[in-house]
Amino acid sequence: MMKKRLLLLVLPLVLLVSSCQVRLNGASIPDNLKTINVKYFENDAPLVVNNLSQVFTEALKDKIRTTTKLIIVRGEADATLEGIITSYSFAPVAIQATADNRAPVAGQTRLTISVSVTYTSPEKKNDFKNVTFSRYMDFTGDPAPQEQTLIQGINKQLTEDIFNKAFANW
Repeated sequence: MMKKRLLLLVLPLVLLVSSCQVRLNGASIPDNLKTINVKYFENDAPLVVNNLSQVFTEALKDKIRTTTKLIIVRGEADATLEGIITSYSFAPVAIQATADNRAPVAGQTRLTISVSVTYTSPEKKNDFKNVTFSRYMDFTGDPAPQEQTLIQGINKQLTEDIFNKAFANW
């Protein structure tokens, strides 16, 4: 008798919880949105890194692939993400004096990457056109040995920003 009562109390709770939709990633993608075309982001920045377009485009695809149920396709799709890399630049952030009274040097440098993005979907709810996303990372020393790691870190921030703008219903 006690087991029956417990079952009658627990069963509605289980059914209620199982019918709820929980989204931990903050994305609110309509059910009719099944496919997305993430076009290749050309590098139009004055300072060119050979693999930046490929690495950025793949990072954006990976973000969508691992966070949503959307299928990434080429050509005809329910939604489209496209854009260009508009800026890739280094700038000194902190200046430090040298011991032998020569010109000061950069104690810390900032790498900034900017992209202009357009998102279109059938709902037009979260659509945007030519929105610029910009992120940076500061570092010390020679950029060459750490450049790819910096690019990966910045790409992670940029793709998160783009994803939230397109798919998060705040």
